Amino acid sequence: MAHIDLFNGDADGICALTQLRNADPIESTLVTGVKRDIQLMGKIDAKAGDKVTVLDVSLDKNREGLNKALAAGAEVFYVDHHFAGDIPESDKLTAIINPAADVCTSILINNHLKGQFVEWAITGAFGDNLKNSANVLAKPLNLSEQDLTSLENLGIYINYNGYGSNLEDLHFTPEALYRQVSVHASPFGFINDSRESFEKLENGFNSDMASAASLQPEFVNDSVAAYILPNEAWARRVSGVYSNDLANGTPGRAHAVLTVKANGNYLISIRAPLDNKTGADELCRSFPTGGGRAAAAGVNDLPADQLQTFIDRFNQFYAS
Repeated sequence: MAHIDLFNGDADGICALTQLRNADPIESTLVTGVKRDIQLMGKIDAKAGDKVTVLDVSLDKNREGLNKALAAGAEVFYVDHHFAGDIPESDKLTAIINPAADVCTSILINNHLKGQFVEWAITGAFGDNLKNSANVLAKPLNLSEQDLTSLENLGIYINYNGYGSNLEDLHFTPEALYRQVSVHASPFGFINDSRESFEKLENGFNSDMASAASLQPEFVNDSVAAYILPNEAWARRVSGVYSNDLANGTPGRAHAVLTVKANGNYLISIRAPLDNKTGADELCRSFPTGGGRAAAAGVNDLPADQLQTFIDRFNQFYAS
């Protein structure tokens, strides 16, 4: 019997698994990748008796691999907040799936564990740009403003580290970063005991955000804004957190950040207006390589000749 942990390489996936493995420490095979590497079930060959945990990747995008694992007799624990579609019926599957706009996988795991490691759930929620949800979780803890800011920053930095077209773009591979943070029952343990790693993330984040600060929108009106980032490592790293920063700065507007890929196509991050966190997943699923959740979604490979089509559809979708 093997234990296999599959998790998204962003803050939500890492913080969700950190909670689980602090509650139930086991030796497991880790399967993860850059944030956009979400078809993780296709990377494993689960057998009868294996126990598979899947965190923060769309069931709809992993349906074939999930069905294969269940048919082989593996037990699967699946927790996620993205669009799922029809959930398979199997006594081998335990699924906790909630696509609500104010929920992330770290919060679902926190509920499952009855708050045992809530500081990690707060960190994951901040990383997923769910500030209100994070603050609601944090309120009973009576954290100082400085400590709350530290959790917010850590969540942002872990999330930022997951973006890139390949592992070479990242400061740490998600697996390596998970191994560093997961030994700590509290995020403050990582912040205090792994200062070199924390500061590497912080310095990288600040440098990349400074590079993005001079960007001008490709298209902007009261309803939407679209920005194009160059085909450079800093731009690939910063695309997601820059999208969140734009959304927080103008909460009534939807934002799209398009990063030029090596093949000339575009990788897109979309944030629905924070004042109306709906529709991003629907819009992105209208393109062949799109998906995500209502508040934040993306397209993995938009052909270059469809740029204007995308901007027109994005504008029409969120028109006031």
